[in-house]
Amino acid sequence: MTTKVKICGLKTEGALEVALDAGADYVGLVFFPPSPRYVSLAQAAAMAAKARNRAKVVALLVDPDEALIADVLAAATPDILQLHGQETPERVAEVRRRWGIPVMKAVAVETTEDARAGMRFSSAADFILFDARAPEASTRPGGNGAPFDWRLLLGVTGSASFVLSGGLTPDNVAEAIRITGAEVVDVSSGVESRPGEKDPELIRRFLHRAKGA
Repeated sequence: MTTKVKICGLKTEGALEVALDAGADYVGLVFFPPSPRYVSLAQAAAMAAKARNRAKVVALLVDPDEALIADVLAAATPDILQLHGQETPERVAEVRRRWGIPVMKAVAVETTEDARAGMRFSSAADFILFDARAPEASTRPGGNGAPFDWRLLLGVTGSASFVLSGGLTPDNVAEAIRITGAEVVDVSSGVESRPGEKDPELIRRFLHRAKGA
């Protein structure tokens, strides 16, 4: 089975077009102002329209209230909501039930215990996204370009649908897939020339290597 790829943190229609042309299965739009990848509702609407029927649109939110979720859904009509904050399993299940949209829940991993604890979302979320735990001084929960020990997921994920994230690059993604068997991989900073600025060649190389793994 060919691994699916999510290119997250896209800010421009040009970068989005590169990702779509190169075969991205999911494209991520970030609605978290501290992130250098933040997009406005107007930007998101235009980009989501371009991606429609070519890739699944994922809206990344951090501990959102109902008003923000409503605004994002109205503007971008995403296919998936990615919750990347401190949401509980109960909150994740509530969002999925209330809004009738698939949910991807991000889990920070530094130890095997973190990975195991993340499995408590297996019945509340449609996907569990395992990401590296952010440094204590970080102002954002993800997109920090740091990998974690992928072996921590072995024997933990079971039959859950999971997404592998955290420090992936064109140079290490094939090895990450080999070790974890991830069906979906997620990259943001690993295909950037600087925070928030996607590099077209890195996007193409990442997709080529992930899908060829």
